[in-house]
Amino acid sequence: MSSKPLDYENLNENVKKCQYAVRGELYLRASQLQKEGKKIIFTNVGNPHALGQKPLTFPRQVISLCQAPFLLDDPNVGLLFPADAIARAKHYLSLNSGGLGAYSDSRGIPGVRKEIADFIERRDGYPSDPELIFLTDGASKGIMQILHTIIRGPNDGVLVPVPQYPLYSATISLYGGSLVPYYLEETADWGLDINDLRQSIGQAQQNGTTVRAMVIINPGNPTGQCLSEQNLRQIIRFCYEENLVLLGDEVYQQNIYQDEHPFISARKVLLDMGPPISKELQLVSFHTVSKGYWGECGQRGGYFEMTNIPPKSVEEIYKVASISLSPNVPAQIFLGLLANPPKPGDISYEQFSRESKGILESLRRRAHIMTDGFNSCRNVVCNFTEGAMYSFPQIKLPPGAMDTAMKLGKAPDVYYCLKLLEATGISTVPGSGFGQKEGVFHLRTTILPAEEDMPAIMVSFKKFNDEFMEQYE
Repeated sequence: MSSKPLDYENLNENVKKCQYAVRGELYLRASQLQKEGKKIIFTNVGNPHALGQKPLTFPRQVISLCQAPFLLDDPNVGLLFPADAIARAKHYLSLNSGGLGAYSDSRGIPGVRKEIADFIERRDGYPSDPELIFLTDGASKGIMQILHTIIRGPNDGVLVPVPQYPLYSATISLYGGSLVPYYLEETADWGLDINDLRQSIGQAQQNGTTVRAMVIINPGNPTGQCLSEQNLRQIIRFCYEENLVLLGDEVYQQNIYQDEHPFISARKVLLDMGPPISKELQLVSFHTVSKGYWGECGQRGGYFEMTNIPPKSVEEIYKVASISLSPNVPAQIFLGLLANPPKPGDISYEQFSRESKGILESLRRRAHIMTDGFNSCRNVVCNFTEGAMYSFPQIKLPPGAMDTAMKLGKAPDVYYCLKLLEATGISTVPGSGFGQKEGVFHLRTTILPAEEDMPAIMVSFKKFNDEFMEQYE
């Protein structure tokens, strides 16, 4: 019988090249062990609610009323929901004819995009145009759409930080482009050296690659660093000189666990720099409701904002967005609430403030517990998690462990993470899934397990690690 179009050997080669370590071999093994009855702690993905984080009350109240608008007609609705949640639900229902069950504009509901533009203006001190804001099904879909627009063929390259979030490597492979790595320096708290950037782009150009874009992840995933204003200025000037579009992945902008390096948006720094750069450098910035103290990953709500993108290009991006008709409408409501949360004086403000601050303060403490725990382990070194949701410790593997891994046909850090999973139930992601320097090994874990469980998790990790090192040294 002849082979069929969807037989493996006949699939699009770009699909087969695509790799996504966050849901790769380790995750599949963890899922299998869970089915067999083993307790698994899934720290492989930044999924706060799955690890016990409670949803913020006010957004869920608003979305409940929007999903079930007949509740608004109930005379007792005011006994169950605060007046500001009721008012906000009516506001959002008035913005989209047909409510949450109807398509919206392909860019998203105009009134919500206006709320996001106002949020951006408050954050950066510069006006934002709602017509240049597109709402998407999570930030990932927006990133994929923009990369699809940029990559024209195999000779087009995108500068991506290494270690990197594998969405970028997977998407660039899927669309047939070339990933051009630039390495972050672990000994300098995962800092960025502009000279390394110049070397990366020079080498790519020598190999016939046309570098068209640069990605920054700020705060970093998996590395957790926050870029300084000086670093952002250097990056922006570099992109301007090299004629690159800058893609600012800023989904963790609310997740900051120290005071020395606050989050600063690439857009603010760009506009602060003034003409000609502020008028010419092309920038696309991304944000989401999946991270921060919201953690609403399953809602799939994100947006991107375009700066200095020509109107004809915006029209093309709009055309492609229109193919999917509409982003997820309930998630658009969450985005509006992220951009326009309860204010001082509102009935729900105190509860919202208490809940959000409680989550961030707990995450800050967990970042310290995890960093200190890793640094107490044999042959493990870990930079402090300044922001985002992850620790990325370096594991100094003994030669015996590397030899055993090679005999089994596995990368050394994959072998370590598999043994960790089987011994402790802690599901992590090996550093090779994010990219790392040759001969250096890491793992990524979230800092999201419940604070009361964190000490026991770190004791379990330390016991495994020290026994593993003892076995192979």
